[in-house]
Amino acid sequence: MRIVLTGAAGFIGSRFSEMLLERADELNYDDIVILDALTYSGRRENMEAVLADPRVRFVHASINDQSVTDELLNGAHSVVHFAAESHVDRSIESARPFFETNVLGTQQLLESARRGQVERFVHVSTDEVYGSISAGAWPEEHILDPSSPYSASKAASDLAALAYQHTFGMNIMVTRCSNNYGPRQFPEKLIPLFVTNLQDGKNVPLYGDGLNVRDWLHVDDHCRGILAVLQRGRSGEIYNIGGGTELTNQEITKKILELCGADESRIERVADRLGHDRRYCVDWKKIHNELGYSPQVSFEEGLAATVQWYHDNESWWRPLVAKN
Repeated sequence: MRIVLTGAAGFIGSRFSEMLLERADELNYDDIVILDALTYSGRRENMEAVLADPRVRFVHASINDQSVTDELLNGAHSVVHFAAESHVDRSIESARPFFETNVLGTQQLLESARRGQVERFVHVSTDEVYGSISAGAWPEEHILDPSSPYSASKAASDLAALAYQHTFGMNIMVTRCSNNYGPRQFPEKLIPLFVTNLQDGKNVPLYGDGLNVRDWLHVDDHCRGILAVLQRGRSGEIYNIGGGTELTNQEITKKILELCGADESRIERVADRLGHDRRYCVDWKKIHNELGYSPQVSFEEGLAATVQWYHDNESWWRPLVAKN
């Protein structure tokens, strides 16, 4: 039985492929296909462990390539769609690639899945589609109010997925996650950027007043949530996946400094990001009540292990920092 994982040479997708492989026999997947264009954040090194397994094969191509997606999805049982441009700052600098990949690429994948009669399709999205919330938490049915070109492109892809489910009766689920962290995250995101900067003797750039709030979710917990949706999620449903740890950017910066043996003199205040959302928080009672999901990795332990991973794996991130 075939499952196609798009974007699984990246941070979240590569970890998901490892966890899926651990349960492949139980889930009856004997043909696991990783489809990735290997753009700047997708790396062959991330797939080394899974590609050693004969059940796994890698296809180097874009999700916008119809001939590839038609072939791979024809007769496939499942798709988990991770492939996306995902960095807000890059979307502000140049928005077009975000709409080409996140919107048009998703539509191409959906169309190939429809023609190929794929049985289950999980579209992986983000809490950023909801916009900012001053208090409380966003439920899945809340109106979308994206604030950046990135989040707007993801909101559009969510709506495309749900429209294909409604129009064609496809078995499609959407997940929306909190801020992820963990090993192998590309060093443009806050935690790996700050850790690698400190390891290089540089300061850490803190946006604005540092009081923007995010809920943090370890990549392993996120992948466990996606697996639950893949197995037992209901067609046409959206599932928020939260981590349960809200921190201001200033608070998480101080934790990173402490773990790296640095003090607050290493903080460099920089101009705030354009359109910077003040606070994100998702209500994840639905996935807990329906599918039994709860985060298992405590933030303190997860952050410490993540910081240590970057200290121990300079050979992984050093080439990326040099290019970025």
